Amino acid sequence: MKTIRWGIIGVGDVTEIKSGPAFYKADHSQLVAVMRRSGDKARDYSERHHVPRWYDDGDALIRDSEVDVVYIATPPDTHESYTLKAAAAGKPVYCEKPMARNYAECQRMIEACKQVNVPLWVAYYRRAMPRFVKIKELVDSKSIGDIRAVSIRLYKKADVPPNLPANELPWRVVPKISGGGHFVDLAAHQIDFLNYVLGSVESVAGRATNQEGLYPAEDTVSAAFQYPSGVLGSGVWCFSAGYNLDEIMLVGTQGTLSFATFDVSPVMLTTNQGTQSISLNYPQHVHQPLVETIIAELNGQGKCPSTGETAARTSWFIDEVLKSYSSR
Repeated sequence: MKTIRWGIIGVGDVTEIKSGPAFYKADHSQLVAVMRRSGDKARDYSERHHVPRWYDDGDALIRDSEVDVVYIATPPDTHESYTLKAAAAGKPVYCEKPMARNYAECQRMIEACKQVNVPLWVAYYRRAMPRFVKIKELVDSKSIGDIRAVSIRLYKKADVPPNLPANELPWRVVPKISGGGHFVDLAAHQIDFLNYVLGSVESVAGRATNQEGLYPAEDTVSAAFQYPSGVLGSGVWCFSAGYNLDEIMLVGTQGTLSFATFDVSPVMLTTNQGTQSISLNYPQHVHQPLVETIIAELNGQGKCPSTGETAARTSWFIDEVLKSYSSR
């Protein structure tokens, strides 16, 4: 297998532990260049992670002849532009999630990569993490029979102080940068994983509102949806709740399967034989299992399960739910 050489555009917090080290710890993989608009911060990252080169310009990193694949780890408002530039340079793209601010941007990204025949992958890394691979195996093996319904509940306490000036708001709750609020950032993982397990949602309707008024993005969302098999789903996401709750429950003809998306609480399998608690931790670098599938695909030895096409379906779902929300 050949060694895949990576360049990262946007070495912010997510690349410190979640993703960055995966590129130099995975077999047949090397991180050769990093970029951040602040040259000092890019240089600091490269020194701490022992990366040979750093840039303060994304175009320069894309032009680097030793970069085989470009990982775009910037906020969503620049995902499309960097993807189009990488595609024009003939380089495969691994893009952070959500794939873009909306479905239309996703479609343009897919088309740009398709035109020059380069792969486009998206960092919905739960598709490859052992915890979620096990959950999919439990569903596929019909451990709870045929799936009939799914419910999602994600509640979190408000994390933005009152009366914070607009220019100090976290980018994740500024729609022109992120495409929405915490629903876009967090629910996307849940929607994408369930699409992987149950098939892409074929119809969805939802409502969104902002009840706390701490920022312009939505803070409370509800949705009803249906999968190709006829499985019905419902979800409530509240980011100004009085307590935290993280639960997805799959209801089957022979039991239920419930699990958290963002913490390592045990997966609970309940059947006529009783309830089984299955403990499955996260890997140190959560991107690494998915990154390894990309390396395998580039070497002709497998396929990455998270592509531009699959990720775009998640963005379509989000668009449908938020299309009536005025600040987006």
